[in-house]
Amino acid sequence: MNLQRTTIRKACIIGSGVMGAAIAAHLANAGLTVLLLDRVPERLTEEEMRQELTLASPQVRNRYAAQALQRLRKTQPAPLYDESFITRIHAGNMEDDLTKIQDADWIIEAVTERLDVKQQVLSQIARWRREDAIVSTNTSGISIEAMSAHLDRSFREHFLGTHFFNPPRYMKLLEIIPGRLTKPEAVAAVRSFAEQRLGKGVVLAKDTPNFIANRIGTYGLLITLREMMKARLSVEEVDAITGPAMGRPKSATFRTLDLVGLDTFLHVADNVRRHAASPEEREVFTPPEVLHEMVKRGWLGEKSGSGFYRKVKSEQGSTILALNLASMDYAKAGKPSYPALEAARAAKGAAAKIRALVEGGDRSSEFSWNVLKHVLLYAAEKAGEIADSIVEIDRAMRWGFNWQLGPFETWDALGLARTAARMEQDGLVLPKWVQDWLAAGNDSFYKQEGGMRKVVINGAWREEETDSTHLSLQRFKEQGRIIERNNGASLIDIGDGAVCLEFHSPNQAIGGDILMMIQRSVEIVEERYEALIIANEARHFCVGANLMLLLMEAQDEEWDEIDRIIRLFQDTMMRLKYCTKPVIAAPHSMTLGGGLEVCLAASRVYAAAETYCGLVEAGVGLIPAGGGCKELILRLSETLADVPAADMQPYVNRIFETIGMAKVSTSAHHAKRLGLLREQDRITASRDRQLYEAKRLALELAASGYLPPEARPIKVVGRDGKAVLQLGARQLHLGGQISDHDLTIADKLAHVLAGGDVPPGTLVSEAYLLDLEREAFLSLCGEPKTQQRMQAMLATGKPLRN
Repeated sequence: MNLQRTTIRKACIIGSGVMGAAIAAHLANAGLTVLLLDRVPERLTEEEMRQELTLASPQVRNRYAAQALQRLRKTQPAPLYDESFITRIHAGNMEDDLTKIQDADWIIEAVTERLDVKQQVLSQIARWRREDAIVSTNTSGISIEAMSAHLDRSFREHFLGTHFFNPPRYMKLLEIIPGRLTKPEAVAAVRSFAEQRLGKGVVLAKDTPNFIANRIGTYGLLITLREMMKARLSVEEVDAITGPAMGRPKSATFRTLDLVGLDTFLHVADNVRRHAASPEEREVFTPPEVLHEMVKRGWLGEKSGSGFYRKVKSEQGSTILALNLASMDYAKAGKPSYPALEAARAAKGAAAKIRALVEGGDRSSEFSWNVLKHVLLYAAEKAGEIADSIVEIDRAMRWGFNWQLGPFETWDALGLARTAARMEQDGLVLPKWVQDWLAAGNDSFYKQEGGMRKVVINGAWREEETDSTHLSLQRFKEQGRIIERNNGASLIDIGDGAVCLEFHSPNQAIGGDILMMIQRSVEIVEERYEALIIANEARHFCVGANLMLLLMEAQDEEWDEIDRIIRLFQDTMMRLKYCTKPVIAAPHSMTLGGGLEVCLAASRVYAAAETYCGLVEAGVGLIPAGGGCKELILRLSETLADVPAADMQPYVNRIFETIGMAKVSTSAHHAKRLGLLREQDRITASRDRQLYEAKRLALELAASGYLPPEARPIKVVGRDGKAVLQLGARQLHLGGQISDHDLTIADKLAHVLAGGDVPPGTLVSEAYLLDLEREAFLSLCGEPKTQQRMQAMLATGKPLRN
């Protein structure tokens, strides 16, 4: 059997702990049927005894796996795209159900991180697995060869390591670690499935202690601790320096350790220490005594309530305390500031931030340099040992530790030759391959050439390998394929008759420039292209309309100007909707307000699974006015058109609640359940493949003779339905669940969704509902409390409930 073409439909996870259950959940997200097994309990709980169960009862024997499923329902952030997906996971135990693994295409061992336990479980799997089934171990650092050496060749040919990062749904990195005998087809099959169905960024790691990301990441954390103690910096100072200013996540150093757990971190560090070849490396991976002391005291991090930080609640609110490592006392966390740190915060882009920090010439600069120089050198020293290329290392650190730049990308940002010379001045020795590369006249590990990125591999420039399904807007732009652009958006030729409209305003917020570019894009596509895709590579798809502009106009009482802006928005969405060529919106991450209205106007949506969308205007004291209300009622009307006697009211109530409560989906699948996406809209787990798949769908629609939708009358519930909606809002108001202003907003929203004060069942036009939206929006803009909400959102990023 060709393993690369093996269809993975069924999986078995052995071990229902935190990682095992979370991996099972993510496989269920991918549509797999999953069998989750764990050991059989040795004794009854008090509750089981009260129920008069015995050790032979199935509920008892499956207890551990069943409890894991219950935990999945409560875990936050949610491990499942949609809570209904939990039905795809079936609980069992390793005594009664091990024979069922014969049905599994992929078996993942996820038991405790002990070599002897893993060897024992793998022996049990070997007895029952199907001959062509792939078996992998989820381990953060135990040798693949060591745990499988006692098994036969056939098993080892189908066995590999798959190191999922926690939480598996959200962390992009998956390290695949082949064993000495693992067939390339087995690696390719798991890699293909992980990338396409699980949305993973896969790196191939060598079978060395802690593999790639944990090897480099753990080293970096320990070096940071060492340099911190030399510099006598505080926990807060180190986190301020090693966070976004250094191109790292907000959790920086100590918040990261608190999230990971001190006990877990010490276990990972000890794994390298025990297997390191050199005394120098063993010394680095020997954690400072203060970490062991914290573990003794039970200060493990978030899971114990205390770590490097502790949250204390009082009547005045919550206070964050930080640990003083010298005195081992907690005190209120400060807000450090250094000139270089402030310069880094103000700089644009990770490369500029790191340069500003390191070259600032103050205490924070010295510390950041002393940390970075060791981490960069260590990555270079281990490059050939832990991975086949520096690309794998950079990707592992970006995807696994959320660094904005990997070590070699960071080195390039600082200037390879200049940085190397500074390291040598500090008495450090560069690895020979780096010395040779510099001696050959090179001053970077990467370079752009002909719209492609090249990288040093084995002492020569090679094109960086990329998947043909990973389309890059940045690369298209570097190739000079921008058709038209303005300050808010660019229209880019992405080949084969398809073009992509990219929003690039701050936070991709929609203003007049984007609206004009949407209209211009429709004109261009209708004239000479086959399809339009709306997508971008920013952190979010679109956070809504330009709120600052609206607030300024409202405060100046420029009602005619606000009316003009909303008309332009509505006209643009209608132009998009009735484009004669297919329009595909490809949202991801935050897709709010006007961003969602763009998607509602598209012919189809090809959403990333991690899309958090909602019509959230009520949070700033408004209602959707770019066609969001109209489109949801229109879709409801169309859905019920073939059932004339159907009662629309319950469905309108649901729309009213969704918009009025500013609900945001927790995934694209959840968005379908909320009615914000249609059944025919598609979802991909892979952000890397999203543009490729959206383009393919667009061209398929074009090739099949796409026709725009027909304008049809919309049935509304009218004044009677409006009264029902308003009654529900008043009950919430009387119960103290919504404020006076919330009630005002709800009344306006009810008027729009019901179609105004017309008789029930009246047929209205899209233009009529758009007029209602615009009138309600304008009215609310004049409310002082709405302006207060808008101002609060701009100032704090959080809704004000006034």
